[in-house]
Amino acid sequence: MGKRLTQIATRTGDDGTTGLGDNTRVSKASARPQAMGDVDELNSHIGLLLCEDLPPAVRELLIDIQHQLFNLGGELSIPGFELLKDEALAQLDAALAEHNAELPRLQEFILPAGTRAAAQAHICRTVARRAERAVVALGAQEDIRPGPRQYLNRLSDLMFVLSRVLNRYRPDGSVGDDVYWKSERLARSEKD
Repeated sequence: MGKRLTQIATRTGDDGTTGLGDNTRVSKASARPQAMGDVDELNSHIGLLLCEDLPPAVRELLIDIQHQLFNLGGELSIPGFELLKDEALAQLDAALAEHNAELPRLQEFILPAGTRAAAQAHICRTVARRAERAVVALGAQEDIRPGPRQYLNRLSDLMFVLSRVLNRYRPDGSVGDDVYWKSERLARSEKD
């Protein structure tokens, strides 16, 4: 891996370029830094979610996801390098199956709302989708492995599921629920 930063204010980016892990420089407006930035933003939002009161298993999962996102960002920063392993995707698949099994089946669309933790999980979901789109855009310009794209796709699904888990979680043991969309069309059809 490239050299580690020992100084943060290097001023090397003042010209509108950024350094990649292979010591090349590219425009900050190019697809690779965009994807890297979106992954970094996602990781930061997960860090904010970790400030909330969470079930211990969800907390541990999110901490591990942060490490995997760092691997994913590192992989994006070094063209042709692989840091994100297949086991990371398998972990998301297992977490999706486990947490989905605990939830009631959805009968209606839900809003990105509820508890503060659930709402933050929804923000993570939407940022994961944006990061996925950025990785897809990068893949249209350069050869990249499918792993990062697949990981972000699965992670956005997991964040949706975790938002539902977090809307139900209460430290006092009570159970909450999702916030359902009130469709005017559905309301009219129920009246008829």
